[in-house]
Amino acid sequence: MLAAIVATSAAALLTAPTAGILGHRALKRRLHTSLLRIDSLKGIDDQGFVRIGGIDQWISVRGEDLTNPVVLELHGGPGASTAIFGPRTRSWEKHFTIVRWDMRGTLKTLGRGGAGGQGEMTFERIYADAVEVTDHIRTRLGVDKVVLLGHSYGSAFGLRLAREFPERYSAYVGTDQNIHDAGRDDSVHQALLARLRATGKRKELAAVEALDADKHRWTARESAMHAKLLATSDPLTLNTMKKVVMGSLWLSPLHSLRELGHFLKGMSFSEQVTESTSGFDDWADGTAFELPFFLFLGEKDVLTPPDRARRFFDDVQAPVKGFALIEDCSHFAAFRRPERFLELLLAHVRPVVVAGESAAAADI
Repeated sequence: MLAAIVATSAAALLTAPTAGILGHRALKRRLHTSLLRIDSLKGIDDQGFVRIGGIDQWISVRGEDLTNPVVLELHGGPGASTAIFGPRTRSWEKHFTIVRWDMRGTLKTLGRGGAGGQGEMTFERIYADAVEVTDHIRTRLGVDKVVLLGHSYGSAFGLRLAREFPERYSAYVGTDQNIHDAGRDDSVHQALLARLRATGKRKELAAVEALDADKHRWTARESAMHAKLLATSDPLTLNTMKKVVMGSLWLSPLHSLRELGHFLKGMSFSEQVTESTSGFDDWADGTAFELPFFLFLGEKDVLTPPDRARRFFDDVQAPVKGFALIEDCSHFAAFRRPERFLELLLAHVRPVVVAGESAAAADI
């Protein structure tokens, strides 16, 4: 849902690549390449394409110690790969083996097969892919369970996977958590109207007020316009998009200039995945989870507001559960403050997961 603002931010980078800008990029990418190097004898840095759901999909497995818990990260967007944040989250790999996957229609997977080679672009198809990726990782790394980390739109997949397959996952962690309620709560929309009124943006306000009261009737263009205004009307979100998201993409040592274009194309191309999810209702689907359940959210997120996630969390029944707000963050909280997010993982998630693994070993 952020494709429009990401594209706007990226245009400034891609249309004015002066020698100075490119030189700075080259220097930072070399530094990031050095930062990402894994030399540990117990470590792993395995990146490449795997046949998933009938097409080649890119998967990265990185960590300094293969005895650490495995985390499978589901990126948002849809179509917004989190592999670009590798340098920002390098410290995570000291304590966890991090698996990142470019879903069909996303960045390297999109670049490999092109738009015509992505197959069926639906929520159900990518959900099935996620199950297949999970089992591939379990087999590849020889583990029974992995921690499931859902980010933004990826958390919509994550909730359902965690609920349906507790035997595959040792814990669920949601950040920028999407909570669907079949459209009952329009607080995000009302907050946008209030921000536009407060800032005197009459043209934008008129466009939003002209939208149908039932957002299920919005066209793709209207939805994109609404999403763009959600991000651009909030200074903290806009700053995060420009500095954290676009800055990470621009300086990623894993991605070429050509792949920057794939990132942008992937977000627009993948918007079709959301067409079938507007009627989802997470409360109706169930609040009982048979695994540890955690939500770590930006306290000022205007896109996926923490108060709605908190209401859902309060209704969740799980063996262990935990909720925390990440201070001074909007959307992309885990990547704006990666060290704080790691602190939460180490304080709340890793002990539960490691204890569970020890108990399983004792049973054997």
